Amino acid sequence: MEKQIIQTPHAPAPIGPYNQAVRFGNLLFISGQICLDPATGQLKNTDLQEETHQVMHNLKAILQEAGLNFSHVLKTTIFLTDMNRFSEVNEIYGKYFDSAFPARETVQVSALPRFVNVEISMIAGQ
Repeated sequence: MEKQIIQTPHAPAPIGPYNQAVRFGNLLFISGQICLDPATGQLKNTDLQEETHQVMHNLKAILQEAGLNFSHVLKTTIFLTDMNRFSEVNEIYGKYFDSAFPARETVQVSALPRFVNVEISMIAGQ
């Protein structure tokens, strides 16, 4: 089995030495996404709701490039800079899935790239 690099212009280009996603067999590993707008390269973070929606849009674009959607997501990791705001992120995050939610962990971190408030990574499968 060989790994396949997944890249799309509809999600932000990596800001370091990594890829947007890597497919290995039937699994897709999506790097953590922040609220960068792929069209402008600017952060969309006027509030936590906008920030979370942009993160989910970026993840959706990568899933689509791989021929998948949110129903294929097996596991997510959510990184937050303030766990007290978990319910705000959780409410928006949940709207992107049908009833088949993936496994997940949510952790608080001291800082994230570009000093955003939320980053989400995913593992999806076929």
